[in-house]
Amino acid sequence: MSAAHATVAAPARVRARPSRRRRARARARSRGAILWIAVSAVLLAGVVFVNLAVLRLNLALDRATQERSNLRAANHALQSQLSAALASPRIQAEARRADGLVPAEQTTVINLVP
Repeated sequence: MSAAHATVAAPARVRARPSRRRRARARARSRGAILWIAVSAVLLAGVVFVNLAVLRLNLALDRATQERSNLRAANHALQSQLSAALASPRIQAEARRADGLVPAEQTTVINLVP
């Protein structure tokens, strides 16, 4: 065999244990990643709770708006009833029916000032 054709087996690579410094850096990175995950989880939970609070407030606002609308409608109905009750023709008819009163045909003004 010629020297050009001879193959030399490469020595097997032996994995050396990482140095202490590398292991410390890897642990620090994993701690940092865990810390960021925890902080992100807390912030996301805060966002969820804020959204729930806003939703509750919107529901309460909708109920209050609906109640206000109902109260306004009831108020208008009562005003209409009051207006009808105070109408002059109705009052005159009620006076005729209940007390037998009739409108005056002649009025006289008496001056009480001497």
